Amino acid sequence: MWVLLGVLLGVALTLGLLMAAQGRFGRVGRRRQRDRLTGLLLARRFEDEFAATLDGLQRREGKGCLLYIGLDGFRLVNDEHGKEFGDQLLVRTAERLRQIGGKKALIGRLAGDEFALWSEVPPAQTDALVRQVLESLGAAALIGTTPLRVGLSVGVAMSPEHGSSIRLIRRAQTAMRSVKRLGGNGHAFFDAVQEEELREELTLARELRESIKNRELELVYQPKMNAQTLQVTAVEALLRWRHPTLGMVSPSRFIPIAERYGVIDAIGDWVADTALAQAARWREMGLRMRVAINVSGYQMRSDDFIVRLEKGLKKHRLRPERFTVEITESVAMEHATVTGRAFKRLGALGVHISIDDFGTGYSSLASLRQLPAQELKIDSSFVADVATSVEAQAIVRAVIEMARVLQLKVVAEGVETPAQRDQLVAMGCDELQGYLFAKPMSALAIEILASDSGKAASGQTTEGFRPSIFVETAAVPLDVARH
Repeated sequence: MWVLLGVLLGVALTLGLLMAAQGRFGRVGRRRQRDRLTGLLLARRFEDEFAATLDGLQRREGKGCLLYIGLDGFRLVNDEHGKEFGDQLLVRTAERLRQIGGKKALIGRLAGDEFALWSEVPPAQTDALVRQVLESLGAAALIGTTPLRVGLSVGVAMSPEHGSSIRLIRRAQTAMRSVKRLGGNGHAFFDAVQEEELREELTLARELRESIKNRELELVYQPKMNAQTLQVTAVEALLRWRHPTLGMVSPSRFIPIAERYGVIDAIGDWVADTALAQAARWREMGLRMRVAINVSGYQMRSDDFIVRLEKGLKKHRLRPERFTVEITESVAMEHATVTGRAFKRLGALGVHISIDDFGTGYSSLASLRQLPAQELKIDSSFVADVATSVEAQAIVRAVIEMARVLQLKVVAEGVETPAQRDQLVAMGCDELQGYLFAKPMSALAIEILASDSGKAASGQTTEGFRPSIFVETAAVPLDVARH
């Protein structure tokens, strides 16, 4: 009897412990269904509650809309101000969404910087709700004494037109992605075309990840000409993707995809290493000229890029000052704290820095003075009209005068006509680049052009490569970083 009583007590104790554990872990599980930072529903819980909400809505034959909200450039807030500022911005975003949605709205944080807001507003009021979200969340949030502002990409899906539950969420997200593809800071309602575009984009992103291994990427080189002698002094490396079925894919199409899907670092490393290797080959041939590569904003914000560039210069025994890094004006001026650190490291490394697409951004004389740049490239949009437009001439002349004050060289890109060339030469441009002189060409074509020019150099021809380019240059010792 005592044995039986002991067994029963043991079973009761075990059951009690199990029930207590279930209660404790159940409460933890319920807590984890909400985001610890913002208190909003996490993705799985949001999906469950959203499905139940839509079931009730359909029984009542009601209508509503789902807003899928992505913060534009949120990563830059973390990079420039620190994670604490980024967290506070997320908290403020959640607070504003609660104020907009009210007690009846369903709100979730579905990813790091992505939110969802469901509201049973009539279709006629959807536009007003979207505007309210854009205005409220787009206003600056004061974090401490620092006002932070980010753009918003908002995708909208309607119920019952666009399906139910998970499909509605995915379609609102697809609409949001379509806004981001167009540069962000706006909204779009879902349509079927967006789904097809997203499928194509995902396919390209997947294929782009394999493009380096499959040897589908290649560099072509476009010469830069001395404005006075019209002889080649440098080349710019330009990336091309030779797709197995689509043919040659434009960088304007695949570079944004590479940035959105995290492929840009690998591609940027490949471009730098390939251009460095080619520059080393040309040096060994006795062909000395500056080689330029384009660097994206993502690379400028990467702590590893400049380290890898320095290692590449040492590996190929190249002088940093003979290698050019081209950075667009918009990248140079945006998020000055982050890019400023990168500029200082590039300046310390000793590479030649060029500010590309100059005139399209919003830099000032004071800003340019802080950058260790040696060159400005006037954007082709101004060059296109420089022979016929007084306004374009005034802009180009102002850029050249400013560059002279800062002791910067000026390059005009996109030169296509003799009239443009003559006007730019008269204004005092240092170098010219464009189809009038040469289209982008393979490395072998550059070598052939240089070889023919070299043979004619003694005849003092006015076309081809400058004779000084053929001066023999010794390799840099392995232990020399800058000189």
